[in-house]
Amino acid sequence: MLCLMVFGSFTPLCAEQLPDAKASNPEKLQWMQGFPPEPERLITQPQSNFFSFPKLRWSVCHIRELMPTKQVSRGIVGPGLWQSRLAPDIDKITFNAGDSKEQLTWRQSLARNYTDGILVLHKGVIVYEQYFGCMRRDGKHAAMSMTKSLIGLLAEILIAEGTLDDRQLVKSIIPELADSGFGDATIRQVMDMTTAVDFNEDYSDPGADIWQYSVATDPFASPSDGQPVGYFAYLKGVKKQGIHGKAFGYRTVNTDVLGWVIARKTGKDVASLLSDKIWQHIDAEQDAYMTVDRLGTPFAGGGLSAGLRDLGRLGQLLLDDGKYKNKQIIPAATIASIEQGGDKAAFAKAGYLTLAGGSYRSMWWLLHNKNNAYAARGVHGQTLYIDPVAQMVIVRFASFPHAKNHYIDPTSLPAYEALADYLLKK
Repeated sequence: MLCLMVFGSFTPLCAEQLPDAKASNPEKLQWMQGFPPEPERLITQPQSNFFSFPKLRWSVCHIRELMPTKQVSRGIVGPGLWQSRLAPDIDKITFNAGDSKEQLTWRQSLARNYTDGILVLHKGVIVYEQYFGCMRRDGKHAAMSMTKSLIGLLAEILIAEGTLDDRQLVKSIIPELADSGFGDATIRQVMDMTTAVDFNEDYSDPGADIWQYSVATDPFASPSDGQPVGYFAYLKGVKKQGIHGKAFGYRTVNTDVLGWVIARKTGKDVASLLSDKIWQHIDAEQDAYMTVDRLGTPFAGGGLSAGLRDLGRLGQLLLDDGKYKNKQIIPAATIASIEQGGDKAAFAKAGYLTLAGGSYRSMWWLLHNKNNAYAARGVHGQTLYIDPVAQMVIVRFASFPHAKNHYIDPTSLPAYEALADYLLKK
């Protein structure tokens, strides 16, 4: 029986108690509807449970109404147009869910995974696009930890440009972190999350460090005297535990350190740099935005909200070796570095059963499957999946009740591979 701790409550919620995707649809539950909404339909901030299930199914599309944010500008040019060649047969593609004998169709898997929006590109053409729950084509959705991959991408761009050296120690760029657990780690170890730091990110543990981190970086919280305020202040207190470079350990604080490094090296915060380096060059349809702490620092570890199609544009840009309209937007060396993957032995020590044989490099997840696919991934089911062999990009926004993706990988990763097989025949 699957039980989970919901955000802000730590009250066990078990699988048979969870409403399915249809029953938990935020439109059906009428969250924030009415003028004004009835008290029982309110989702507001400050409050601790706006990200609890099923409220999170509304919140993921309305982060800007709950938190202060900073714009990731698309510039002032008109949005690019997509070619569409929809393939309705995709709904009928079947696959076996993980190691089980259960067979699902592609369409069934979307509901099973509480999908809010999904886009499939094949050879740069839209072949599938659907919206559910709170998501609309002109809306934005929380990307969660897919944000990390974009920060890793920015770092790789700076490396290719000669602005950043991944062999440098963190303390040589951020002296304020000299006495922290990150001080004697290399930038590469931060990028690949092989730092050895004392930080517990188990969302089901009410005593985990991630919750203290949330308080320190919450723009509405009031930390007690002596408690850190903001991302940078908290990072200075993270201690070392072990030897850097030996094992992969997924910790959001690594990305916020990398965001600090990027800001210090460029003189721009990551939201501004993401606009300068990418968003203004891909004919994005919409601005994106990032949540910020009380000091205005963007949340590098998971603060991005963006449109479905614009993340599709980013995925296609990577698939096309960084070129858009015959212009090199991202250095080809940047993408080659990511695609080579990370240390498989270090990754294996983390015990990701649904990603066995995979690796992690520059904040990207490498599957090392038959098509050398790689992905940006975020809690509750967020995915940007790039398959170079099938020339396929998938963007999925979701609001799965449980934060950890290993619960939905068995009904997601096989579906992506089955879709790739289908498209390779086209």
